[in-house]
Amino acid sequence: MELNTIKDAFDRVTKKQKLSSSKSQEMIEQIAQEMQQALLRIESSKDAMTETDHKVILQELKAKLKEVAPLSQLESTQKDLNVALTKYPKLLEKSFNPDIAKAYRNVDFDTQIVNQIIASHFYREGQFELGDCFVNEARVSEGEAAKSSFFEMYQILEAMKLRNLEPALKWAASNHDPLKQNGSDIEFKLHRLQFVEILQNRSREEALKYAKTFLAPFATSHMTEFQKLMCSLLFTGRLESSPYSELLSSVHWEKLSEELARHFCHLIGQSYESPLSVTVAAGVQGLPTLLKLMNVMTGKKQEWQTMKQLPVPVDLGREFQFHSIFVCPVSRDQASEENPPMLMSCGHVLCKQSITKLSKNNSTRPFKCPYCPSEVEVGQCKQLYF
Repeated sequence: MELNTIKDAFDRVTKKQKLSSSKSQEMIEQIAQEMQQALLRIESSKDAMTETDHKVILQELKAKLKEVAPLSQLESTQKDLNVALTKYPKLLEKSFNPDIAKAYRNVDFDTQIVNQIIASHFYREGQFELGDCFVNEARVSEGEAAKSSFFEMYQILEAMKLRNLEPALKWAASNHDPLKQNGSDIEFKLHRLQFVEILQNRSREEALKYAKTFLAPFATSHMTEFQKLMCSLLFTGRLESSPYSELLSSVHWEKLSEELARHFCHLIGQSYESPLSVTVAAGVQGLPTLLKLMNVMTGKKQEWQTMKQLPVPVDLGREFQFHSIFVCPVSRDQASEENPPMLMSCGHVLCKQSITKLSKNNSTRPFKCPYCPSEVEVGQCKQLYF
């Protein structure tokens, strides 16, 4: 959704509001200053002044306030602010359709699966009490399994926030083989952080002993990092002022926590990002297109409900592109294992079912490519994937 116009309008409103507030404050301070000066004049010669003198001072004050004209200036800035505030809600109403029900179509959902996704989302976000309440009320099956997996992950992450790497190291050791198969070096990174913590907070002897026990097995594959850590031993007690002060950066902890969460989710067969969050975010991006489509098809509700696919593409950002998808340009069906994409001799690609129809189910009968003058035979077509 293009929000630049709304952002510009919002910026104009905030600018007018700041200007109005600043002008009002300036006027108030100026009025207070004039009144304070008048009071000081009266109090400084209180015994010597007559009532007439008091009236003269007050008349002079009135004249100065009239000269400043605070009311007219305040009215001007307030008027500009009111105009901007009046236009902004109208722009919001124009840009955001409050009724999104038109984009809804009757789809049979598996309630149990939807509830499992919601429960998993709560546990994934660390909202365990909320997840338990939802699981109990919605009677979600397999809720306890999702909770136990993510509960262990959050125990490890919470410990890391307190600079306690023991749970993380224990998890990495127990998953050494699968992590190695995935090409992960997170076990080495955890031991590296632990080494730095020991070097910074304990003694050189303890750090060296830890390195011999836990870092030595990684020396061959991480020689550069290993050499850096060994050199840092020379600066025990003053690491923060050494050439290796970068080892103390909190960024290492933040990045490693995120990396651990990614590997943990991968090992339990879950995505790092919540499927529910990704689905909602994708829906937000696609909703404007669906609403425009519905406005065009206002009088064709039945056709919308019976459509197997949308008549227009819904473009989403690259963050929602997880794998390539081929849609046959002839049948407009998405490729599948039963209907894979086929590369024809002319270089164009169609789904297998479309090629079967064009060739009238005759593998030796040439047929014309729908996108170029070439004659194609089914036997010359090659399956691309699946």
